[in-house]
Amino acid sequence: MDPSSLLQLAARARDAAYAPYSRFQVGAALLAENGEVFTGCNVENASYGLTLCAERTAVCSAVAAGVRSYSAIAISAPGGAAPCGACRQVINEFNPALKVYLGDETGRLVAETTLDILLPNAFGPENLG
Repeated sequence: MDPSSLLQLAARARDAAYAPYSRFQVGAALLAENGEVFTGCNVENASYGLTLCAERTAVCSAVAAGVRSYSAIAISAPGGAAPCGACRQVINEFNPALKVYLGDETGRLVAETTLDILLPNAFGPENLG
């Protein structure tokens, strides 16, 4: 799937975000190696620490479906914001070199990078042994 199509899915997922506190809606579309796409949106909570980011909801949806190999993620957020540190760490568990497409709220590509650039020297499963 090309980056613009993946970004459009992320922008659509963003519309479902529950962000009554920050009003900062984010959508994500995670492309699995098998071609499936899993979307997610941020879900805020009055107890702020319990808020879930769009990227993590997409990963959780994929894992719940039994899919654990991913090739790319597209994120749609105001200004093309990059994933937070917690999301970077969760994604790293599955593919440290994942392609990352950052899009604005309309799904227009703002930047393209990889997770290992966003999270250098990451802690991963290989560090546990």
